[in-house]
Amino acid sequence: MDSFEWLHGFKVGFGLHHVNFEDSTRPRTPKYSAHFYHRVIKDNGFPTPEDEKILYGNFAKDFIWSTATASYQIEGGWRADGKGLSIWDKFAHTPLRVFNNDNGDVACDSYNKIDEDVSMLRQLKVTHYRFSVSWPRVLPDGTTNFVNEVGLSYYSHLVDALLKANIQPHITLYHWDLPQALQDIGGWENETIVFKFRDYANLIFSRLGHKVKFWITINEPYNIANVGHGYGAAAPGISFRPGTLPYIVGHNLLKAHAETWHLYNDKYRSKQGGIISITINSDWSEPRNPYKQEDVDAARRVVQFYIGWFAHPVFNGDYSDMMKTIIQKRSLEAGLPKSRLPEFTAEEVKRIKGTYDYFGFNHYTTVLAFPVDYGNLQHYDADRGAGTIADRTWLDSGSSWLKVSPFGFRRILNFIKEEYRNPPIIITENGISERGSVDLNDFHRSYYYEKYINQVLKAYILDGVDIRGYTAWSLMDNLEWATGFSERFGLFHVNHTDPKRPRVAKTSAAYYATIITCNGFPDPATGPHDCLNQEVEGTSVPSTSLPSFNMVNFLGITLSSGEAEKGLYTLFALLIVSSLGVICSLFCFLKTKKYSKEIATIQSVLNS
Repeated sequence: MDSFEWLHGFKVGFGLHHVNFEDSTRPRTPKYSAHFYHRVIKDNGFPTPEDEKILYGNFAKDFIWSTATASYQIEGGWRADGKGLSIWDKFAHTPLRVFNNDNGDVACDSYNKIDEDVSMLRQLKVTHYRFSVSWPRVLPDGTTNFVNEVGLSYYSHLVDALLKANIQPHITLYHWDLPQALQDIGGWENETIVFKFRDYANLIFSRLGHKVKFWITINEPYNIANVGHGYGAAAPGISFRPGTLPYIVGHNLLKAHAETWHLYNDKYRSKQGGIISITINSDWSEPRNPYKQEDVDAARRVVQFYIGWFAHPVFNGDYSDMMKTIIQKRSLEAGLPKSRLPEFTAEEVKRIKGTYDYFGFNHYTTVLAFPVDYGNLQHYDADRGAGTIADRTWLDSGSSWLKVSPFGFRRILNFIKEEYRNPPIIITENGISERGSVDLNDFHRSYYYEKYINQVLKAYILDGVDIRGYTAWSLMDNLEWATGFSERFGLFHVNHTDPKRPRVAKTSAAYYATIITCNGFPDPATGPHDCLNQEVEGTSVPSTSLPSFNMVNFLGITLSSGEAEKGLYTLFALLIVSSLGVICSLFCFLKTKKYSKEIATIQSVLNS
């Protein structure tokens, strides 16, 4: 337990149990470490937990394997061929909004690199490719008053190139780059956008729908509403009404999605035969202390205010009772005449409920939740009444918010199954970032994909979750929104300092291709398996520029050039230390024998 730590007094605690020295009864409370040490004792060591063991098996034969990008993050061509401005064009050109003042003016230059992008997809052996259409590229002012045919032809050529490569396009209609012209009249706060979005979707369906069978209306409405209009950390960068505006924006996003789903269902489905849904993102949340009911309740609120905010109206009808009750109560207590959460009419509830063909789901990480009392603060975080942290033992990534916690993936997939009556799920994003110096041997990403995809397999085989597909984020390093090019999620590295924007495969690209080829994880006990020995096709750049495969033999071990360099430096340092040790021993010996002349000679050598 925490005790009197000598000169440090009670300021330093080494204990497995916390002792409150300000309380005369000196109560003891177990820390996380106490539970951890108890488990070590109980297990008599460190056996691999059951939920961390690899499950060998396969997904369904028609399982979707995909990777994803978004228009603003990769296309560039921000003023090319009549494209209109987007809110991200304005946001990124505003000083101090994006790290290092990076922007998407050129990005990965995908607007001019269809062939190279498709070549990367062929190398991954994906069956599908998820990308988004830039609303202002096809409708510069956001309305159908003028259609930019040149911009629209880019997507038509991309779709044709994908189909020629036997890759199915999976199109997202809105991935955050709203036409600035619409933002100037209120953007997603203005209810007229519901029908402007439907008109835009109608144009895309009519021009591309005969070739495209997979659609997403809106990507991550939570981020649009709360990050863009609450925290202000993403375009349009609004943060001065955090207690009301996110809920208004979320309300209109749900209605826009529903109207677009009905448009496709009523006008295009019978002719085009596609499927369409919304993509919702969410972390999983665990209680910080699983033995405290307050933390258990906080974790439940985090999930309901995150995934439930948008999933509940679409899959169950209306907002959850939890959200409605809490926000109304806190609004009235603050003296407001009604709840800050807008209400759907009975007709709107009916119109929104059931507007899905699958559950599009983006997931990256897990958080630990605990209760926080924000007083009368009128804000999303105060409404959910919880704070979140990460377990310090979880592996890190290049993003402060993303910690490697695979177990949470299976748990939130089961939550979706139970909460929303086991809808078919297509995982539309999942991945990990890095930052700092470029190392194409991204073993951490291969590890992440192995652990996370295996949790998906467990949910599918062991739990009966209806999972139809998986999408890795992202195809290539791109503009990671407000963090610019500093965080890299790509399976392929893009050198953004090179005007040619060359694409180079990382180690994880070959690993992901292997999982796809095997359609899961073949049991090595029944091997050998042909899928594990597939040759990987070349990239769109010469093989001589693929340092990810630049392996060397160092002391009988095959290492990357970077790892060998570190090993060489380490060996060199040890040799220096060893040599100095020999010299010092000789020096001491001579000193004891009073060899002053010899000592002087050694000193002169060392000084030189």
